[in-house]
Formats: sequence, C-alpha cells, structure tokens
Amino acid sequence: MYYRYILKELSHHRQRMLVNCLGIAVGIALFVSINAVSAAYREAVSLPFKNLGADLVVQRPEARAVDSGQPAPSMRGIRLPVSSQIIAAGDLEKLRAVPGVDSLSTALLLWEFDRGGFRTVMGVDMAQPILGPVRVKEWLAEGRFPDREGEAVLEKHYAKFHHTKVGDPFTIGGRSFTVVGTLEIKEGSQIAAANVYLPLTDAQALLEKGAGSVNTVYLRLKDPALQDKVKSEILQTLPGVSVASSDSFLEVMGGVSRISDQFALVVSLIALAGAIFLIIKTMLANLVERAREIGILKAVGWTGADVRKQIMGEVFLQALLGGIAGIVAGYLISYLLGTLSIPVSTPWEVNLMPAFAKDAAAAAQTIRLPVSLSASLIATSLALTLASGGLASYFMARRTAKMKPADILRQL
Repeated sequence: MYYRYILKELSHHRQRMLVNCLGIAVGIALFVSINAVSAAYREAVSLPFKNLGADLVVQRPEARAVDSGQPAPSMRGIRLPVSSQIIAAGDLEKLRAVPGVDSLSTALLLWEFDRGGFRTVMGVDMAQPILGPVRVKEWLAEGRFPDREGEAVLEKHYAKFHHTKVGDPFTIGGRSFTVVGTLEIKEGSQIAAANVYLPLTDAQALLEKGAGSVNTVYLRLKDPALQDKVKSEILQTLPGVSVASSDSFLEVMGGVSRISDQFALVVSLIALAGAIFLIIKTMLANLVERAREIGILKAVGWTGADVRKQIMGEVFLQALLGGIAGIVAGYLISYLLGTLSIPVSTPWEVNLMPAFAKDAAAAAQTIRLPVSLSASLIATSLALTLASGGLASYFMARRTAKMKPADILRQL
C-alpha cells in the first residue's frame, strides 16, 4: 500500500473526500446523540430514587381510592395521604424477608390542613443514614438537622414564604417546634420534597394513635437488575400495596422518555446504515471517473491486490475521519441538549401533594437533562466507524477486482 499516494489522491479530490466523510459523520453523529439522549432520559427518571439511595418505594393506598363508594373523611387537621396509609409492622418484616432486598428504611408522611393553608410533613427515620428521606440532611442551606424531639427543618422556599428563619418557633398540628435549619431540595428529588421535616417519633406523635406508625418504605436491592422480580414478589406477598420505581416515572412521562435501549439502537443504526449506503454509492460512482487511472495502474504493473489495498486504504481513512468528526458533532449536539430542562411528573402513588393543593404543580418538576458521553458509547461509535469503512471497502474492492485493464484502456 502506497500511503503517500493515498494522501495525494484524497487531497487532489477534496470535494469527493468531504462528501464521503460527511456521510459517515452524519450517521455517527446521529448514533451518538440518539443514544446519549436515551441514556439521559433513563438517568433523569432514576434521579428521584438515586438521590435517596433507593431502588423501590412501597406504600399502601387508602381503600377508598379503590372503593369510591366510601365517604371522604374530614380533611381538617393532620391526616394520612390518600396514597400512603399505615403499613403494619408485620408487613415490614415480610418486606425485609423478600429475596433480593438488601436494606430498608421507613418514613411517615403526613398532610396538614388548617385555615393557614396546607403543608406536607415528613417524619424521618435516622436508623439508615444513607437510605430514604434522611438524605435531605445533605442539602442543608442553613443550620442543622434535628437531633432531638421538638426540632424541625423547613424547606427553604417554604420558610421564606412564611417569613420563618432558624431559631423561630413553628406550630404543626397544635404543637410548637423550634426551627433548627432550612434546606433546599436537590433537583429531581420530588418524592422526598416535603415542607417540614421532623424526627420520626415527633411525626408519629402528631398522628392520633400513631406510635410506631410508618407509611412509606424505601428499599435498596442487592442487585438493581432484580428490580422487576422483587416488585413481583412484593405484590404477591403484600396484596394491595403499590411499588414505585424509575419505571413508574417513565410511564407518566410518555413521548420521548419512552425511548428504550433497543429503539434508540435501531434508529441510530438505521441512520448509520443510510450513511454507509450513501458513501458506498458515491464511491462506486467515483470508480467510473477513476477507471482510466485504475487501468493505467494495472497496465504499469500494479496487481489487482495492490489496487484493492489502495482503494481500501482510502476508504478506511475517509471513514475514520468521518467517524471522528461524527463523534465530535454528536458530543456538541448532546451538549446542547444537556442545556434543556424536561418535566418529570410524579406518579400518583409517590406524589406528596394532593391534586387539589394550590402548589400541587410542584409535583411536576423540571430537571436539567443529564446528557453525557460514556467511554463505551465512544468506543462503540469508533467500532461502527471501522466496520462501516470495512463494509464500504469490501464493495469497492469487489467492484475493482472485476475491472480489467485491457477493457478499460480500450474505452479510453
């Protein structure tokens, strides 16, 4: 193979080389950007659970949510959310015994309705310091997290709206608490976004006959791949409960968010196949223009193998240049998409806000699309680039091998 001849040939036909490189670049750019966006959506819907260190959230809906014939209870004062009723101690033991469950954390979510408005109260269990709503203590904006009874932490914007600061008294359910800190909820953590955070025992004391009560269970699995199997086991063991996961967010997001690994791969491969077809068609058409050149090369002693190697070298170099350009373009497209914010609606079963609450819109937060390029995606893109070059060069070599110098020169 004559490398200098390859470079001279490509530099002499710059326009043809740019067209071929552009075809590969477009296919690779689409492959990179589509797969990067697909992975970003999966990352976005997993943030609510990832930020809490949980894989699954288990709750028990109110029976009235199923049997609408039951009259609605009074909404005044402290009450349990419709989607999150008390989970019995025996049920907690059954959850711990489910194969695949690594650890478990509990919380007590309460609603309070009074003349002053509506608020959500989260009783936090400190027993599991890295699992569940206890993780919100990492997001303190001011002060500290409660370490004794009678202390509370308020969400930063809620405290500002009520003109409350650290050290002020704050009344919940007729009881006075001291505000010891404020925090700002991390992006994508709406399933832990309460207005007020209390020690679990204080929250239980607010609920009539609530000693030892919990209504939300956060599970971390030994292997996230067991998620579907564990969900099925829980639903069989505890009929009537709801089990939420990142898939629950995918179901309510709809549209682009439903892009699966297989769909993204198929679409991007179709785009790449179109680019390969374009470069093969362009190069085969160019062979007609190069017929005289190939005939002369064979007439002066070049073998068919020499010509094939030369053509393959040109194709591989163009494919490599196009692939690198495509990866760069795909990165730029992904970077631009990463500046967008997408709405992440909260499924009913883990929605902390009642539908009729004035600020229920907080349940549908927008988060920055976490687009990034992984090393595996870049490696796959390069591999596809080389495969594209190999496929194109195969067709080129096959066509070149059929060209006889005598026939070519006779037509000159």
